[in-house]
Amino acid sequence: MTRALTLDDLVVAGVALVAGLLAGFLLRLLLRWLGKHAGRTRWRGDDVVVDALRTVVPWAAVAGGAAAAAAALPLTSGVGHHVDQGLTVLLIAVSTATAARVISGLVQTVTQSRSGVAGSATIFVNITRVVVLAIGFLVMLQTLGVSIAPLLTALGVGGLAVALALQDTLANLFAGIHILASKTVQPGDYIRLSSGEEGYVVDINWRQTTVRQLSNNLVVIPNGQLAKANMTNYTKPEQNLTVLVQVGVGYESDLEHVERVTLEVVAEVMTEITGALSEHEPAVRFHTFGDSRIGFTVILGVGEFSDQYRIKHEFIKRLHARYGVEGIRIPAPTRTVALQGQPPEPGLIALPQQRSPRPEAEHP
Repeated sequence: MTRALTLDDLVVAGVALVAGLLAGFLLRLLLRWLGKHAGRTRWRGDDVVVDALRTVVPWAAVAGGAAAAAAALPLTSGVGHHVDQGLTVLLIAVSTATAARVISGLVQTVTQSRSGVAGSATIFVNITRVVVLAIGFLVMLQTLGVSIAPLLTALGVGGLAVALALQDTLANLFAGIHILASKTVQPGDYIRLSSGEEGYVVDINWRQTTVRQLSNNLVVIPNGQLAKANMTNYTKPEQNLTVLVQVGVGYESDLEHVERVTLEVVAEVMTEITGALSEHEPAVRFHTFGDSRIGFTVILGVGEFSDQYRIKHEFIKRLHARYGVEGIRIPAPTRTVALQGQPPEPGLIALPQQRSPRPEAEHP
């Protein structure tokens, strides 16, 4: 039998409960102060840990105070067991949620540091969070006296049925894991698929890959389709790339003069335009005797894929203006059409005449 409840028991229990609440409040203030100092460091992992501890430590202090208050009261064995069990479940739940936040945050930090971009690959973060929460849920069931062996058996059988029903979803999941593990594509890369989609990879989650186009629209691509598609990654093996611009000049042009003037314009653009590679060695390569011009290729160096449009824009403008000053002509394509039996006049293009239809004979 338990003894009767006295005023001293209530006072001791109240003091224990208030002490737990006060300790939780003071610990939260301390962790907030630590969070400010952690924010000044370069490593983001300490921010994740301190932020997670701000949740679990105050709750642990409150649960400790409640447990001490329950121990001071003359409770029956059954009530005391339920109280202890409830406080244990509360601590397990808070610890599980905190562990999920810490581990997923650290995984996200590692992912960001390895990819070197602002975006995050949430597939690993989501999988880690689900696994930790599932383990914590099973521990809570075991604490409450629920046997988890039949549950695990049922989950195994049910998981097989679900796997057969969700083949496409699982294919996208494992395709996403394979893409990230092989580092074929990472957030921040600029890619172009054989089907025409292109843009910066924003995120790779458990089902799909999100790509942001230069028009700032988002394209959602299933991971299975991305893994099977022919793809060009303009960020690998390095972000710098070369851009080819096709130019043509007239046959009467001095090609040495054309090459010298073009190289001067290229050097000027590479030095003055943002995104151009100043250390890039200018290059001009003649390659074609065309119908009305001699064609050549100008090779420009750009820092990343989206810079090429601005650099090509400035280069074409400046090259056109410089050719005008130097007297270098860029001829337009011309065609001379001659009719059989009628030689065309000089400077004119002879076009075939359209024959008018014969009038039908009138019937009497």
